[in-house]
Amino acid sequence: QVQLVESGGGLVQPGGSLRLSCAASGSIFGSYDMGWYRQAPGMQRDLVAGITSGGSTNYADSVKGRFTISRDNAKSTVYLQMNSLKPEDTAVYYCNTLLGRTLNLWGQGTQVTVSS
Repeated sequence: QVQLVESGGGLVQPGGSLRLSCAASGSIFGSYDMGWYRQAPGMQRDLVAGITSGGSTNYADSVKGRFTISRDNAKSTVYLQMNSLKPEDTAVYYCNTLLGRTLNLWGQGTQVTVSS
């Protein structure tokens, strides 16, 4: 079992940057594929970036070249570096494991607001 807590969100101006963190506890963190998801008002929750236990990554087309997902297994943490932020990036951001997504188990998330 893995428990996840997202942090690092906030209010930033267009073109700014944020670094989100997802801290994990329980089980063996390094064995899990991880993903960042986001849900904007009135929209469904979509995958933004994923990273496998082996370090392979994938990104939604809308964030390619701007966002970078990484993991530090020694710290049991997954990161999402977000650069060149746009107003359309405004959403609640969640991290999750494949199992958590399948079981529809989500944490509180962290709010990212991009506005001038």
